[in-house]
Amino acid sequence: GSNTYQAVFLTNNQVYFGKLSSEKSQYVRLDDVYYLQVNQTLQPPEANAQPITNLSLIKLGGEIHGPLDPMYINRDQVLFWEDLKPDSQVVNAIKQFKEGQQ
Repeated sequence: GSNTYQAVFLTNNQVYFGKLSSEKSQYVRLDDVYYLQVNQTLQPPEANAQPITNLSLIKLGGEIHGPLDPMYINRDQVLFWEDLKPDSQVVNAIKQFKEGQQ
């Protein structure tokens, strides 16, 4: 359905989240695009501690080159996609992001 988000896995090991359409054409369309960014501390606060890794969900568009939404992806670069559950952590993070914008 149009309210379902998908995770789109690409051949370059990137994953984008959004609403997929045009699945049967050469370029699939992804609307309302997000991706995960890994933030890791370089030096843990304690000598034997493990580095701290945090994941952030980023809305496409704030990057230095200023991309616009939607994203068009060559079908040859798509490994597969999955529908996300309405209560998944990614979908909940998207909802929280959108609520913060209002």
